Amino acid sequence: MSCADPNLETWYKDAETERSFRIVAIDTENDSIEIQYLNGDIGEYDTATWEDSSFYPIEPPEDWSAPFDDVEIDDLGYSDPDNHERDMDALSLDDFLDEDDDR
Repeated sequence: MSCADPNLETWYKDAETERSFRIVAIDTENDSIEIQYLNGDIGEYDTATWEDSSFYPIEPPEDWSAPFDDVEIDDLGYSDPDNHERDMDALSLDDFLDEDDDR
């Protein structure tokens, strides 16, 4: 019996087969949990099967992107060149005056 609740984008390991996978979709309407194994294969479980499984959560494997050889480093979320600062050139005088009112 699995003691791990299915969580989207979480990695798990099957204690019986030693295969690692992550959940890529949970469809509550159709009672299905879609997974992707570390080698790229896709699978699916229903909730009852999941509850009777021997899955347990694990840390993401070190090279989990291996099956996706065309993935760019930016797609993995490792870099974010945006500083998330206000564009000072796009501000008007009213924007500056409004900031003074907030203090």
